[in-house]
Amino acid sequence: MHILAMENIVVGIVSIGLIIYLIFSMIRPEKF
Repeated sequence: MHILAMENIVVGIVSIGLIIYLIFSMIRPEKF
């Protein structure tokens, strides 16, 4: 149970980070 919870937290953080990166790359493409 604890291992699955940690995996879910890691997947959530990575997915949120990728979404934020995509949003910033669309808003300010010159910095990427």
